[in-house]
Amino acid sequence: MKPNKLLILIFLILVSFSVSAQKLNILVVTGGHDFDRKLFFEMFDTFQGISYTEFQHPEANLRLGSIDPKTFDAVVFYDMPKTISETEKKSYYKLLKLGKGLVFLHHSQCSYQDWDEYKTIVGGKYHEEKNTPQTSTYQHDVTFTVKISDSKHPVTKGIQDFEILDEVYGNTEVLPGVTPLLTTDHPQSSKIIGWTHQKENSRIVYIQPGHDKNGWLNPNYQNLVRQAISYVSKK
Repeated sequence: MKPNKLLILIFLILVSFSVSAQKLNILVVTGGHDFDRKLFFEMFDTFQGISYTEFQHPEANLRLGSIDPKTFDAVVFYDMPKTISETEKKSYYKLLKLGKGLVFLHHSQCSYQDWDEYKTIVGGKYHEEKNTPQTSTYQHDVTFTVKISDSKHPVTKGIQDFEILDEVYGNTEVLPGVTPLLTTDHPQSSKIIGWTHQKENSRIVYIQPGHDKNGWLNPNYQNLVRQAISYVSKK
């Protein structure tokens, strides 16, 4: 092989290694709530530099605790299971201790109604109990404006206020220690609809919109999810 061709080959190999090293590998946890799988994962297919592996309930939590933590950078939750065992809870504690980034989307806020500590991980809670002052509400197919609270934050950088057709949650609990990223003035929705905070060693982001294709195919929503993944991954 001629010297010039050899140098070009070495250069291409080095570039390939560099791109591979920078790529984010994430886990996406689903289950407990129906959704259009094809269109949901098409959103992730548009994220350049991010590859994903899906974990589905009921095995998801145990798999989270057993997988080699060096093989992934963050976990995205789009799930809504009702119960969790003490063994499964240890998977969450392991993620937090290791400082793995966590992104919670839409109905994942509603998971594990009887596990009080869960809301301290997400940063808030949708209360399913009926006929109490805390009872949360939902409304499908609402057009509302997502307002950016901090345009300089890595999750929202470059994104302007935008309109979206999605499901809204009302009367949800938002913990006082979170940093708001997204708000809305729609009367059927809670004011704060997106935030970030830290739990133990992990960066965490919650984004309330994302019920169906109207959210997933919205370029602004896609940018929010992509930038949230990058932010919590700490790369």
